[in-house]
Amino acid sequence: MYINRSLDFTRMINHDSMANLPRARSGWLSGVVGLLQRVLAWVDYAPDLAEEIGSARWLRGVGVMVGAGAMSLAFWPSLGPVPALPATHMDAATVQRYAAQHISPLAAPTRTIARMGLSGAVTAVAFAPERPSLNLVATWTGADSVSAMLARAGVGLGDAARLGEMVGAVVKPADIAPGTRFDITLGRRDTANGPRPLDRLAFRAAMDLDLAITRAGAGYTLSRHQVVMDATPLRIRGVVGPSLYRSARAAGAPMAAIQQYLQAIDAHFSLDEVAPGDTFDLICAYKRAPGGQSEVGQLLYAGLEHDGHPRTQLLRWGDQGQFFDAANAPAQTPQTQGLIMPVAGAHITSGFGMRFHPILGYSRMHAGIDLGAAYGSPIYAVADGVVTWAGVHGGHGNYVKLEHGGGIATGYGHMSRITVALGGRVHAGEVIGYVGSTGLSTGPHLHYEVFRDGRPIDPMSAQFTVRAGVDPHEQDHFKGELARLMRVQPGAALTPLPAEAHVALR
Repeated sequence: MYINRSLDFTRMINHDSMANLPRARSGWLSGVVGLLQRVLAWVDYAPDLAEEIGSARWLRGVGVMVGAGAMSLAFWPSLGPVPALPATHMDAATVQRYAAQHISPLAAPTRTIARMGLSGAVTAVAFAPERPSLNLVATWTGADSVSAMLARAGVGLGDAARLGEMVGAVVKPADIAPGTRFDITLGRRDTANGPRPLDRLAFRAAMDLDLAITRAGAGYTLSRHQVVMDATPLRIRGVVGPSLYRSARAAGAPMAAIQQYLQAIDAHFSLDEVAPGDTFDLICAYKRAPGGQSEVGQLLYAGLEHDGHPRTQLLRWGDQGQFFDAANAPAQTPQTQGLIMPVAGAHITSGFGMRFHPILGYSRMHAGIDLGAAYGSPIYAVADGVVTWAGVHGGHGNYVKLEHGGGIATGYGHMSRITVALGGRVHAGEVIGYVGSTGLSTGPHLHYEVFRDGRPIDPMSAQFTVRAGVDPHEQDHFKGELARLMRVQPGAALTPLPAEAHVALR
């Protein structure tokens, strides 16, 4: 079939070609074409080499293939380069200059340098002079000493030790942030094989402090440069979703600020009252340097809104850093209350008096009340006082005792962690520890005691005079600070600093 189709195609082409030839030549040409067609139809010159392998017909096809390939190679044009003469004549120096501009010399950069030709004005030198100074950069990892880092950079051991002492006198190495860049300039060495002396050392010791040490004769001088810091508070607002914590994190609030915010809100009303759709508002201290370093400080303001109306506005105030509600801040009159719960949202699980001890297995006096609360819940001082005990206290585990004056004292037991120190002063509402299960305890709770003249009394019968609010002489400052924070725009602390704020160390 393949041969017949080929012949039919050949006949079609020949027929069309002959139709275009002049009449005078069509006779003999058609005869020749017809003869060729009959010969090709009789001779099987292109058999299928996949069939009848090894037969005479197959060998004839192989011969045709080899012969056709040999004929193709015989008439193949040469593949060598075509010789050509350059348009202009170039001497050796010109050729070298052109070669230096090619891409091939990139493998050997020294060959791309234009060399000076040898002449009588050129003389050989015994050695090549060193650079007068070297500029290096060392990165502080925090796992080494300053002197060891400088010694690795090439500073002599004596100079490195002296410089380490000078830096340590200003800033502790542990306070230098890992990744701090030390710019080192080494001068000309005194001997051929000796170490290079340090000419200058500069680095950022703290966010707001740059240090520079320069050589002055045989010694060194240290200069300080105070960096201008931007102290715009960081304000973050957002809508509460299924989780207040996750919503604040999604809004970009720092972890430490969120923890302080939750503690401040929970100290004034239960977090269970926060509903999806409310608006949280937190402001924390924030510092940033022109180089991009930033530092998040303590929480300054904690607010919560519902339908556009404030539910609470808490402002940090005073030396103890307590949060006061702006709505109740002016109330300075003493308030007498019955039981002031030291744990927000706690419930009484065991009362005051004789009871059967669940661990000791017998009845004895229970000189306080047990307040059930979640592990890690903050514990607050019920009134102003002085810490007279802060540590392990027998079966009470971690225990804090406060003296409030007038023969009244309170005790707090089974804490997981204590946050006050012996002899320190605390104010009402200040966190003194966290709920735990230390000592003789079957689960997380707070053992709360009240003493009058050294004898335990029922905390349910105790009354305290609490001064809730801001000192009347400070109320104007309190309101002014609240108004200043309310003028801070959300995200204002994250806007780029102006170009003139970038101060370089000189």
